[in-house]
Amino acid sequence: MKVTLIQTELHWEDRQKNLLNFDNLINGIDAPTDLIVLPEMFTTGFSMNPKKVAEKHEGEGLAWMKKKASDKNAAIVGSIAVEENGKYYNRLYWVESDGTYMTYNKRHLFRMAKEDEFYTAGTKKIIGHIKEWNVCPLVCYDLRFPVWSRNRFQLAVGSGQDSVGSKQLADGSWDYDVLIYVANWPEVRSYPWKQLLIARAIENQCYVIGLNRIGNDGNGFGHSGDSVVLNPRGEVISQTRANEESVETLSLDRTYLETFRKAFPVGLDSDFFNI
Repeated sequence: MKVTLIQTELHWEDRQKNLLNFDNLINGIDAPTDLIVLPEMFTTGFSMNPKKVAEKHEGEGLAWMKKKASDKNAAIVGSIAVEENGKYYNRLYWVESDGTYMTYNKRHLFRMAKEDEFYTAGTKKIIGHIKEWNVCPLVCYDLRFPVWSRNRFQLAVGSGQDSVGSKQLADGSWDYDVLIYVANWPEVRSYPWKQLLIARAIENQCYVIGLNRIGNDGNGFGHSGDSVVLNPRGEVISQTRANEESVETLSLDRTYLETFRKAFPVGLDSDFFNI
């Protein structure tokens, strides 16, 4: 699967300038890709002024995502400030190239910025599908809560024991193969961002994509980006540099993922629970 990361500055509370910027960056992608990843609140920046910046569900931002997904024949994921039925959401849209889409409302709202006072938390995750890949997209502060992102391995019905008493790993499946976090994560907390992304990759035996913005927001907070793609061992496989605008496309290796999971089957010893 080919994935494109777009790390760029955001124009504060200016939807038109942001969409124009992303238009230019996406139009410049000259290699085939399956998934384009945009930051959290990519149309406005991380604004706590939803009365000003939020758009209606199925508004301009979603219409734009549908068009770009069609133009590039790729899925697109990113979050937008949305108003629906009198409530505001930090809503992630997963948009397919045919215009179909799913939504995920950010579960963990960043109380230190009073996000919980302006937006309503979501309660359900989504799983996107690209070819044989399952993808779980989450938003920024969700990164600090590993229970919410926990990847579960489930044995298929009828799986038994082999000659040495271990469960048959081949007869089961994981919830997802790729975990994505789209973010507006300030540079002052870049160290936790980097370490937690590594932890999520290792503990969930999956690829992890962390896509963050760069530049200063309207409150004066700087963002260094530090966008990254990690393999299931937690190793960096992308080349995106901090504090630089970047459009990077890279391939995720399905064979590597499956081989690693079979060689080191920690999923068989994991705890099973539901949220």
